[in-house]
Amino acid sequence: MAKENNDINLQVINLIAKGTKITGDLLSDGDIRLDGELSGNLESKGRLVIGASGKLDGEIRCKSCEIAGTHKGKLFINELLSLKASSHVSGDIVTGKLSIEPGAYFVGTCMMGEESTN
Repeated sequence: MAKENNDINLQVINLIAKGTKITGDLLSDGDIRLDGELSGNLESKGRLVIGASGKLDGEIRCKSCEIAGTHKGKLFINELLSLKASSHVSGDIVTGKLSIEPGAYFVGTCMMGEESTN
């Protein structure tokens, strides 16, 4: 008899490829890489990477996040938010820690520190 395995593999990365457009909310227990476009809210218990070609229009809630592409909306990041030089971010940020490379574009407000994410 086959053994059922209902455990979630958190090592799997969900990939939304360049050229893919999604409208709607996205929920995940694992990591996500976005190189396409998402119009909707994204919530992940893992890490989110928005590649240079990635675009997200909506609220983000996740453990950690690296943005090299474009984001419009609020960000709620529990640990580290990293904005790369090619990033273009418009919206309010609430995060534990923030890293911004020279050349990154950011418009909005930012609250950071342990007490802001709880």
